[in-house]
Amino acid sequence: MSAPIDLQATFIPNDGEFFRVKLALEIAIDEVVNEPGCIRYELTEATEEKLVLTERWASQEDLDKHSKGTALQDLNESLSALLAEPVRIERL
Repeated sequence: MSAPIDLQATFIPNDGEFFRVKLALEIAIDEVVNEPGCIRYELTEATEEKLVLTERWASQEDLDKHSKGTALQDLNESLSALLAEPVRIERL
């Protein structure tokens, strides 16, 4: 069995779009926390300049399924015009 996968995703909203980005993330969080293998999926920092989402997945297979899932696709679509730069994802 593989070790859990820890990630941190950083979102930089366009000026004036903080609350819309935060709402989109909160909607996604409500869906993603019920996905198989999701151990943690939560906002750990939220300021006008950036929002940070911390994730933990039970396995690479679970993360791969999440990456192809509708919740993440919907989130990316919702955020497409709201972010100042692409989402930065770091493996911890």
